[in-house]
Amino acid sequence: MTASSTRRPTAARSRLAAVGAIAVAGALLLTGCGDQTKGKDKESGGTSKSSAPLNAKLPQSIRDKGVIKVGSDIAYAPVEFKDSSGKVAGLDPELADAMGKQLGVKFEFENGTFDALLTGLRSNRYDIAMSAMTDNKNRQEGVDPDTGKKVGEGVDFVDYLTAGVSIYTRKGDAKGISSWSDLCGKKIALERGTVSGDLAKAEAKKCPKKKKLTIEAFDDDQQSQTRLRSGGADAASADFPVAAYAVKTSGGGKDFQLVGDQVEAAPYGVAVAKNNTQLRDALQAAMNALIKSGEYQKILEKWGAEDGAVKESAINGGK
Repeated sequence: MTASSTRRPTAARSRLAAVGAIAVAGALLLTGCGDQTKGKDKESGGTSKSSAPLNAKLPQSIRDKGVIKVGSDIAYAPVEFKDSSGKVAGLDPELADAMGKQLGVKFEFENGTFDALLTGLRSNRYDIAMSAMTDNKNRQEGVDPDTGKKVGEGVDFVDYLTAGVSIYTRKGDAKGISSWSDLCGKKIALERGTVSGDLAKAEAKKCPKKKKLTIEAFDDDQQSQTRLRSGGADAASADFPVAAYAVKTSGGGKDFQLVGDQVEAAPYGVAVAKNNTQLRDALQAAMNALIKSGEYQKILEKWGAEDGAVKESAINGGK
């Protein structure tokens, strides 16, 4: 955050007008104007410099606002969700808050459906998208994974975690499912626009006509969990940290079970518009500062994501 400038008192200005000696005037300038050199007067529309170590790396427009607007699907515990008091919580918001202290700005999360986040980023509704988003070439290049056609400007990613994709079922009712190849003839629930959806579509193409894989895609992961819990689907899929959290917490650990191993391990990234390289590089510097200080590791351990820790933040490390 920016600190307010200290304006010179009126009495000091009167004395400066009255005193002719250069030495005296110089002394008054040093005592009366010292804080003004740190920034512009707020009444003139300017902002003061922040004492945050990486504030100067940000674009001036972000420094002036003091805010980074974040598009996020806030229904993906433990990565981002709303706690019992309605406050945004989870791994991503805590990492963002810690980066904010390095950059001297506040990260403000705005809820949106996952498959619309990159559209919101391209239309400048958000400055970044931070939502357990897998960094991959399709998203970097703005390509639809189903058609292979370009659908918009791609994005850059600031990578900060590695996670795979998992399948889970109702507890004690796996229906013979232990891998993706066991899903033919079954129904799977998942969140629209995710890597889980891409994997399910790829698997469905392999299934014989008499054993069709039915995919039910929802706006958020909570809806797919509800569908599975009610018996409306045979399995559900999500990123491993999310699936593991659902297994651990839903029904006190009595609702679901993980089946098989996580697959397609890939980096999570903060998405930034291609033309905003200065913001991208500032975010990378902030993330690397957290990694170096050890604060990153503490946050990951709090949310059970330490197995996905990276040693250094990369740009566009996804394949």
